[in-house]
Amino acid sequence: MATPLSDSSLSPLSPQSPFKTIAVVGLGTMGTGIAEVLARSGREVVGIDVSEAAGVRAVAALEASTERAVVRGRITEQERGDVLARFRTFTDLQAAADADLVIEVVPESYEIKQQVFRDLDAIVRPEAVLATGTNALSVTRLAAESAHPERVLGLHFFNPAPAMKLVEVVSSVLTAPQAVAAVTDLALDLGKEPVAVGDRPGFVADGLLFGYLNQAAAMYEAKYASREDIDAAMRLGCGLPMGPLALLDLIGVDTARTVLEAMYAASHDRLHAPAPILRQLSEAGLTGRKSGRGFYSYEAPGSATVVRDALTPQDGVATVPGRTVRSVGVAGSGTMASGIAEVFAKAGYEVVLAARSEEKAQAAKARIGKSLARSVDKGRMTAEAAAETLDLITPAGSYDAFADVDLALEAVAEDLEVKRQLFAAFDKVCKPGAILATTTSSLPVVACARATSRPQDVIGMHFFNPAPAMKLVEVVRTVLTADDVHATVREVCAKVRKHPVDCGDRAGFIVNALLFPYLNNAIKMVQEHYATLDDIDAAMKLGGGYPMGPFELLDVVGLDVSLAIEKVLHREFRDPGLAPAPLLEHLVAAGCLGRKTGRGFREYAKR
Repeated sequence: MATPLSDSSLSPLSPQSPFKTIAVVGLGTMGTGIAEVLARSGREVVGIDVSEAAGVRAVAALEASTERAVVRGRITEQERGDVLARFRTFTDLQAAADADLVIEVVPESYEIKQQVFRDLDAIVRPEAVLATGTNALSVTRLAAESAHPERVLGLHFFNPAPAMKLVEVVSSVLTAPQAVAAVTDLALDLGKEPVAVGDRPGFVADGLLFGYLNQAAAMYEAKYASREDIDAAMRLGCGLPMGPLALLDLIGVDTARTVLEAMYAASHDRLHAPAPILRQLSEAGLTGRKSGRGFYSYEAPGSATVVRDALTPQDGVATVPGRTVRSVGVAGSGTMASGIAEVFAKAGYEVVLAARSEEKAQAAKARIGKSLARSVDKGRMTAEAAAETLDLITPAGSYDAFADVDLALEAVAEDLEVKRQLFAAFDKVCKPGAILATTTSSLPVVACARATSRPQDVIGMHFFNPAPAMKLVEVVRTVLTADDVHATVREVCAKVRKHPVDCGDRAGFIVNALLFPYLNNAIKMVQEHYATLDDIDAAMKLGGGYPMGPFELLDVVGLDVSLAIEKVLHREFRDPGLAPAPLLEHLVAAGCLGRKTGRGFREYAKR
C-alpha cells in the first residue's frame, strides 16, 4: 500500500505556495465552468477532453463569458486577454504532466473515472493532488484504485461553477489531511465557500436535494398534481429559485437517476429509490434540457426556453361556471386568520371576521389595521385605500354572523376535532350554496366535509404564512367536492392575486409532502454526525439556492409543528424513511421548540 503524503511532499501546496497549474479533465458544462473560475483566478489551466470539439466549445464559452464581463465593466480587455491566454486545451491526458492539481469531471461512471486515475498515476508528479468532481460515486472506491490514494479527494463544484459559491471538499478515510487543507485553501482563494464533508453518495447538498427531487418525480408520476403545479408550489410556497421538475430537466434526468441509484445502494432508503419515471425518461433519451425534452419540452436541445406541448394546460379555460362570491367569512383570531381577512378585504370583498368572542375579533381587526398602516408607511397603498379596506371588515363574536356569506373559511387551531365542530356549526349557520373551506395544512379535508350535510360544498384552501405576502394557495379537492366549488375557488384565488395549485386530499398536499421529508433528512445528517448544522444550512443556501437552511427553517416553523407534520406523513404513507428523526422528538420533548421558546436547533436571544 502507498505511504501517506508527508508534510514535505505537500509543501508546494501550502497556502504560501498555492496550486499554480491545474488540469481539468472533461470539458462539459461543469468542466468548462470550473476552468473559467480557475483561469480568472490567475492560474494556468490545462483543459483536457478526448473530444477536440469539446475543447473548442470550452474556449468559445470562455471567450463569450469574458466578453460579457468586459461589456459590463467587470474586467478590462487586457485582463480578458490574460484569462484567455491562461487556458489551453488538449485531447491527451499527458498534458496534465506538470499540473499541481488535477480535477476530473468526466461522466459519472466508476469504470471511466477509475481509468482516468490509473492513467494519471503514470503521468503526474508524486506530489500532485487528484480531485474527483463526482456527486454520486464513492470517493473512497475511486481512491482505492489509485497508486497514491492519500492524494485523492472530492472537489464538488455546483452548476454554474462561476456563479455558485458552494464547494464540497470530500475526504475519504485514505485522504491525507494536508491535501484536504491545500484544496480548502484553494476554494477560499477562488472566492468559494468550502464545506468539509465525508464520503457518502450525494454528500450534503445533493444528499438532501435529490431525495426531494425524487419525491417530486414520484408525485408527478402518480398524477397527484401537474408538473406546472408541483413546480409553482415549491417556488411560491418555499421561495425556491426553480421547481423540482424544472430542476431535474436542468440537471439531467439521467444524471439524477445515477445519483439516486448510488444513494439508494448506500442507504437502502425507499425515498432514494429512483422513481420509475426517471428510468423511463432516461431510456427514452428524454433527459431534460440537453436533449430538448424531459419533464417539459424545450425550444431546442440545450435551450432553457419551455414550449407548449400536449401536457401544457389551457390558459383561462374554465370547465364549469363557478358560483358568485361577494362576501367572505373568516373564522379565527390568530395571525393566519387576520392575514387571510386582510387579503380578501384588499381585493374588495366584504369580510366577516368571527372569533370565539367579540374582544378576540376586535383584536384581530386591530392587527389588520396595523398591517395596513405598515403598508401605507412603505408606500404600498394610500391611507385612503387602507381605511376603505379596513371598513370592509366586520368583527363578530359569533359564527351566526356567517349567515349571508358566500364563502366561509376557517383558520383555527390545527386540531381535527376542533375543525369538525366548526364545520358542523358552519353547516347550521351558512346559507345553502355557500362554499365551506378549511386552511388546514395537514389534516384530511374530507373529515371536515363529513361533519356537514353538504360535503360537496367543502374544499381546502391552504394559504401560506404570512398570507398577505405569500402568493401560493393549495386548492384541495376531496372525492366529494363539486366541480363548480372547485372552479369558484380558483376564480377567487385569481381575484385576490394568489396562485392556485390543484392537489388531492392527502397528507401534506404538495408543499409539506415534499418539504418535510427533506427537513427530516437534514436532521438525520446531524444526528449521524455526518455534518454540522452550520455546514448543512450553508450547503443548501449556497448550493441549492434555498432562502433559508433547513435548521433555520425548522426553528422558524417550530419543532413541535414540524414533528406533528412528520407524524402525519409517516402515518399516511407508512414509509419507514418518513419516520420522524429521534433527535427532533427529543428536542420537542425537552421543550426546545425553536425561536418561539428561545431554543431549538440553535439558541436565540430573548426578546
